[in-house]
Amino acid sequence: MGLWIRRLLPMVTILVAIMVIALLLAKFAPEKEKKAVKQSLPIVNVVAVEPQSFQLSLQSYGVVEPKRQTQLVAEVSGRLIQLAPEFVVGQFVRKGQLLAHIEPADYQADLIQAEANLAQANAQLEEEIARGRVAKEEWQGVIEGIPPELGLRKPQLAQEKANVRSAEAGLARAQRNLERTQIRAPFDGMISSRSVDLGQYINISNNLGIINGTDVAQIRLPVAPDELNFLDSVNSGEVVLSHQVGSKTLQWQATLVRSEGEINPDNRMIYLVAEMSDPYNLTNKHDQSLQYGAFVNARIEGINVDGLVNLPRHAVRGGRITVVKPDNTIELRSVDIVRADLEQVYFRANISNGERLSLNALNGVDNGRKVKVAGEKLPDDAPQDSSTNNAQMATVGTQ
Repeated sequence: MGLWIRRLLPMVTILVAIMVIALLLAKFAPEKEKKAVKQSLPIVNVVAVEPQSFQLSLQSYGVVEPKRQTQLVAEVSGRLIQLAPEFVVGQFVRKGQLLAHIEPADYQADLIQAEANLAQANAQLEEEIARGRVAKEEWQGVIEGIPPELGLRKPQLAQEKANVRSAEAGLARAQRNLERTQIRAPFDGMISSRSVDLGQYINISNNLGIINGTDVAQIRLPVAPDELNFLDSVNSGEVVLSHQVGSKTLQWQATLVRSEGEINPDNRMIYLVAEMSDPYNLTNKHDQSLQYGAFVNARIEGINVDGLVNLPRHAVRGGRITVVKPDNTIELRSVDIVRADLEQVYFRANISNGERLSLNALNGVDNGRKVKVAGEKLPDDAPQDSSTNNAQMATVGTQ
């Protein structure tokens, strides 16, 4: 027992000494200087604004369609003996160009018969006129006074004149039927479809194909009824059409011509109609053609309004904007929104020229909150905010 005590006593003495020295050092060591922890400020992008005049515009969309489209219908029956090489889908044709030909032999014979009938009717009319003269002379030698109409053969003369008019009508009908054996393009256009082929027998009213006019295209543009207040007129105005082709945006100029005048029951929108001349650029009026069936976006130019400020939509929340004062504190200010679309907001507000507005939407902030303006150097002695996470900066571009 005494042997163990003698062995452990030096080790316990050393441990006690170390603990006493550590306590003395901790008690008499100089205190470290405490540094204030700097808190980060929300960073905002600002823009200096002043009220000015803006031309408001309406955004819409639509599908390009021909203004004129017609079916080519047979007016006489017969066998197709000729089809023009241009009478195929996608080909351009001119007004009056022959597209198909129905066998004309029977109609040529009808025309000859009608000409003969007319000649016979004229001959009978001349004969009846001569008989009337003879009858008049005979009555004058027999009795005095006015002879009866029957005695002068006037009813017979009227009948022969009617026969002549009937023969003339038959001749005109035969001529028209012969002309109708040739199916021609009613206007400048493009063949949209063809439903017949060479040698096929065609009956009256059979559909031969469809032709779309290429002189004018039209686009139906849906617009909310209350947005019509931003237009000078629904019967005039400039429209810019755009169509995305890969990474390139193509544009064309069109003109607003009319409104369809009723609210569509399916989408509660009013359709405006815009027209564009020479969509296929056959006269080189445009930089490129615009095909029928293409989906296009449309910007309809509206009225000019004075005293407006324009900001991205995400910078205006709850009808309020964020004003950044010269000392970089913020003020939330209410505005009167005149028009808002998917990207921009136009509003009126009590704003002095040159005042800075935040382009970032700040969540959960109050008036007087300190912010850092992007690009400005923050002074070393600027007051800090103890609540770092009370205001979170919203991502630019979100709603």
